[in-house]
Amino acid sequence: MNPGSPPAPGERKAPATLGAALAQALAQGLDRLDAQLLLLHALGRGQQERAWLLAHDQDPLTGAQREAHEALCARRLRGEPLAYLVGEKEFFGLMLAVDARVLVPRPDTETLVEWSLQVLADRQAPAVIDLGTGSGAIALAIKHRRVDARVEAVDRSEAALAVARANGERLGLDVAWRCGHWLEGAGSGYDLVVSNPPYIRAGDPHLQALTYEPLTALAAGGDGLQDLRAIVAAAPAHLAPGGWLLLEHGWDQAAPVRALLEGAGYTEVGSRKDLAGIERCSGGRWNGGRQGPIERPDRDQGRAELG
Repeated sequence: MNPGSPPAPGERKAPATLGAALAQALAQGLDRLDAQLLLLHALGRGQQERAWLLAHDQDPLTGAQREAHEALCARRLRGEPLAYLVGEKEFFGLMLAVDARVLVPRPDTETLVEWSLQVLADRQAPAVIDLGTGSGAIALAIKHRRVDARVEAVDRSEAALAVARANGERLGLDVAWRCGHWLEGAGSGYDLVVSNPPYIRAGDPHLQALTYEPLTALAAGGDGLQDLRAIVAAAPAHLAPGGWLLLEHGWDQAAPVRALLEGAGYTEVGSRKDLAGIERCSGGRWNGGRQGPIERPDRDQGRAELG
C-alpha cells in the first residue's frame, strides 16, 4: 500500500504517538510549551511532567486523548488562556486553580508580593488587606511566606471569591475572605494595603487580546487610573501609622501613580521594576493620622460578619 494513501477497508490505522501530536500542534502555530502542557492535561498528567513527556514521545495516544488534545489546541489558537484550559496557574511557588471567573495571575505581580514581604519584614503578626483579590494569588502568597500575618482579602465578585476561597482551603492557608468594593467596610490599623486593581484604559487596543478574562478586573476608566485613584484616597483612613500602600499598575503609569501618592501625603514614595525592567508597582508609606496604640482589625469579628 502507498504510505500516503488512506487505510484500506478493514485495515486499522496506526495509532498517533505523543511526538506526532506535538508535531501537529507546532505545525499549526502553537507554542511548544503550550502544546506540551495541553498534551499533559489531555493525558491526565501534571504540568511538572514535561520530562516524562519527552521520554515517551513514541507512546501511542488513544482516540479520546487525541481528540481532547486537538480540541484544547484549537481553543488555545483562538486565544483562550492556557491557564483556563488546564485549570491552574503557578504563582509565587503556589499552584492556584483558575478559570474564567478570575484573571490569570501574571509573573509580573510577583514583584508586588516581593515588595510586600520586604515592608513587612520587621513587623510581627502584621495586618494585611488585599484588594481585588481575584484568585487569591497575592493574599495567599503573602500568607504562605508570613504564616503569622493576619491576612484579609476583598473582592466585589462573589464568583471570584469562590475561586479564591477554594484555593485557600486546598492550600491550607488561613485568609479571611470578604465581598466588598475596595476598602468599603474595612477596618483600620493595617500594616499593609496591597492591590492589583484594574488599570487598563477603556478602549485600549490591548483589551481585544484579553476577551476571555473578566473585563471588570481589567479596565478602569478613560485614563486607567480610576480605581488606583480611589484606593490611594481611601487607604489612609485604614492604615496604621507607618503602614504601606503598594499598588500594581500599567507599564506607563508609574509617574502618575507616584504623583497621586505624593499628592495624598504618602512618604517614601517609589516604584519597583518587574522582570522585564518595567516600573510595574508603586507605593508609599502613611505617617499621618492619629498617634497612640495601633488598632488591629478584629479577625474573629470579621469572621462572624462573614458567617
